[in-house]
Amino acid sequence: MEDILYAPWRDEYVTSKKIEGCVFCHISANKSEDSDLHVLYRDEHCFMVMNKFPYTPGHFMIIPHIHTDKLEDLDSEIWLHMSSLAQKGVRLLKEALNAPGVNIGMNLGAAGGAGIAEHIHMHIVPRWERDTNFITAIADTRVYSTDFDKIYKKIKSLLPEYI
Repeated sequence: MEDILYAPWRDEYVTSKKIEGCVFCHISANKSEDSDLHVLYRDEHCFMVMNKFPYTPGHFMIIPHIHTDKLEDLDSEIWLHMSSLAQKGVRLLKEALNAPGVNIGMNLGAAGGAGIAEHIHMHIVPRWERDTNFITAIADTRVYSTDFDKIYKKIKSLLPEYI
């Protein structure tokens, strides 16, 4: 007997148009598409966007507008600004989404595990007790417990209170 995991939300990934070049530069340059691209916030230094393939509900990234793969070359003012946004994002996830824990991380370079190695980005991942299970380990599949657009709209609506 064959087991089937029904995941209708993956249809968008399979059928949506592919972005040519750096996806983060595309998001940075196309403010008019913020809603479709799930941008939470943007300013002169960087933007915050929902991770399209999240580890847990509410997983977002903070990304500088400047295209670089070298954190060590990033202007200190931009790095400090990203860190400030991370602090505010953590507070939002803990208070508004009731996440008792948060992972913050950057995978630098392909060897460091970066899925998009050419443009640095910081992951902010809300965590709950027992939010991972055997299916991640044995089936290379994540269980996402809520509607992606619903959580995007909730975080976006609450963000002005925190930034």
